[in-house]
Amino acid sequence: MRSLKLLLSILVSVAVLSACGNTDESDTGNGEENNTDEKWEEIQDAGEIVVGTAGTLFPASYYEGEEGNQDQLTGYNVEVARAIGDRLGLETNFEIMGFDSMLTALDTGRVDMIQAGPREESRGKFGFSDPVKYSYSTMVVRSDDHSGIETLEDIEGKKAGGAATTVYSDIAREFGAEVATYGNAPNEAYLRDVNNGRTDFVINDYYLQSLGLTEFPEFDIEIHPDLKFHSTTNNVVVDKEADVFLENVNEAIADMKEDGTLTEISEEFFEGKDVSKEPEEDIVEIEGIE
Repeated sequence: MRSLKLLLSILVSVAVLSACGNTDESDTGNGEENNTDEKWEEIQDAGEIVVGTAGTLFPASYYEGEEGNQDQLTGYNVEVARAIGDRLGLETNFEIMGFDSMLTALDTGRVDMIQAGPREESRGKFGFSDPVKYSYSTMVVRSDDHSGIETLEDIEGKKAGGAATTVYSDIAREFGAEVATYGNAPNEAYLRDVNNGRTDFVINDYYLQSLGLTEFPEFDIEIHPDLKFHSTTNNVVVDKEADVFLENVNEAIADMKEDGTLTEISEEFFEGKDVSKEPEEDIVEIEGIE
């Protein structure tokens, strides 16, 4: 009788321990059972990825025709997002918003992914894919006198055009410039204001600025010939807990690099240049700016 009671006690203990073990595994496991799988399952159930994008910035995200018509929305960022969706077997739909709203929209679940460069403050809050674009920063200035700027130190006391929360505006402030912030403005607004003297310069991505200038030959502005600084990447950004989603995105990006899809999309929008590879230029890095 005593042996039977002992055996029953052991069996109960084993059952309890097994139940605890199963509970722990379902809660944490390999880190892909709670929010991670939940987010990926949510996207799969919806059959679509909702992407936050500007819709105003040539050649990254802009309308070729009627604004608001997603069939007319295109650009490097847009087509990369669509290609990722295709490889994951999902539709890709877009929400148009300014850059300053994108991380908030991602954080609240309004969108599933955006494209942006990693910053120190955002690395701990969001998941970043492998880069889909490499670049560096340059400065648009007036052609006649470079807006009085020959070095980065010369921008102290001058006025920059920019969005409130970008690294480009942080660089301007770091060197003592005042930043005139814009909402979800098109390239024309930024460039026209440098041309007419409302601002003195705009810091932004080299590829975006070089192509943006070709759209407005009537403006007396240019990319500063001597200033190349702050290497950047553009990455797909997702919810911090969406590990499975991020893993699938990274697999899609790796495949697109290997089979040349990223190169083809880049060459279409950047006049034959391949932004999916690191530039070979000698870039000046800025201490304290990520």
